[in-house]
Amino acid sequence: MASGVKEVLPPSLDSSSEPPPDIFDGTTKLFTAYICPYAQRVWITRNYKGLQDKIKLIAMDLDNRPAWYKEKVYPANKVPALVHNNEVKGESLDLIKYLDENFEGPSLLPNDPAKREFAEHLLSYSDSFNGAGFSSFRADGIGEVGAAFDYLENALGKFDDGPFFLGTFSLVDVAYAPFVERFQLFASDVKKYDVTEGRPKLAAWIEEIDKIEAYKVTKADPKEFLAALKKRIAC
Repeated sequence: MASGVKEVLPPSLDSSSEPPPDIFDGTTKLFTAYICPYAQRVWITRNYKGLQDKIKLIAMDLDNRPAWYKEKVYPANKVPALVHNNEVKGESLDLIKYLDENFEGPSLLPNDPAKREFAEHLLSYSDSFNGAGFSSFRADGIGEVGAAFDYLENALGKFDDGPFFLGTFSLVDVAYAPFVERFQLFASDVKKYDVTEGRPKLAAWIEEIDKIEAYKVTKADPKEFLAALKKRIAC
């Protein structure tokens, strides 16, 4: 299957689902959840590298996950998790690097040492960005997310040879896209705040990343995401 070709997605497994009989049969599998931004990072990387036929998706219902997942697959009991060579690996930033380094397909990191160094800086900062975004969900006003988006706006001005963080599309864009997607949606719908106002580079980045087919096919359903989020905030 070529990179970006839309595939038929498997249904999510829940507590009533039996474990797949072939989890450790030597083939590569990605345990994911369609609503999870961390898992989406690895899903995008898989798609962009054209690995749809080499890495099977197994979707999980995170609100009602099966007990066998923790017992038989991944003791951390979260997604994403990759089964490769009958070994289980986790953590989304580690996994996107692992896929890029160990599988065929277009490289998602440039050779330029300066760009690689900046990539590591931005990948490290992503946890801080995500924390600011999630904290804004319960904050009065926009909380810290405005400053976090200012940071991205400045980062997007580092290199001028393309609209992405490193000029060309890379693991850095993969790492941020799922979270910008959600934070932008929440800010607009709930906070009535436009994250792109006064941030032209961010606006251009969002426009360009929405053209990446490997990302587009992974985007969360906006209504489903907002409904789930509002339900959790109300708790």
